[in-house]
Amino acid sequence: MRIIGGLYRGKKLLSPRSANIRPTADQAREAVFNILYSKLNKPWNELAIADIFTGSGAFALEAISRGARHATLVDLNLTDAARNVALFPAEKEKIKLIKADAARLPAPPTTFDLIFLDAPYHKGLSEQALTSLFRQNWIGADSLCVVESASDEQILPPLGLTKIDERAYGISRFLFICPQNA
Repeated sequence: MRIIGGLYRGKKLLSPRSANIRPTADQAREAVFNILYSKLNKPWNELAIADIFTGSGAFALEAISRGARHATLVDLNLTDAARNVALFPAEKEKIKLIKADAARLPAPPTTFDLIFLDAPYHKGLSEQALTSLFRQNWIGADSLCVVESASDEQILPPLGLTKIDERAYGISRFLFICPQNA
């Protein structure tokens, strides 16, 4: 695993110690970030991002490398994410780690511009997390959520959210979801 673009392009990330973590493949992550350039309505340096089910933290750290203003990483086990965050000491003020169940998130201080979810496949956790994110005001009027799932997994956005795009890369599928009023 490595950072694909931005200031830290090429920087290697530590592989997860846990067999339960399945990092997004570098090529798929690169494709998603290329798509985001056309979908985001703010420059990277104005974006606050949340990485839910963060695992290794690769998505959030990729966003930091591209200039994201702030990244919040959320998972029940932050061991692997914390190891990778430590590789970016110059960015420590921009990164926050929260140990939490994605289905029972605390209220955030503000909404996030970009939210990435990479829940364990085939467990229905993405829908639960999206519901929690929406109810707890992590998702604002202009937020964009990127949900990674297995290519054969059906994800239905909860009431108030709508799918605006979908892409498949190998065994993964990425849904781009936003509030219905956006």
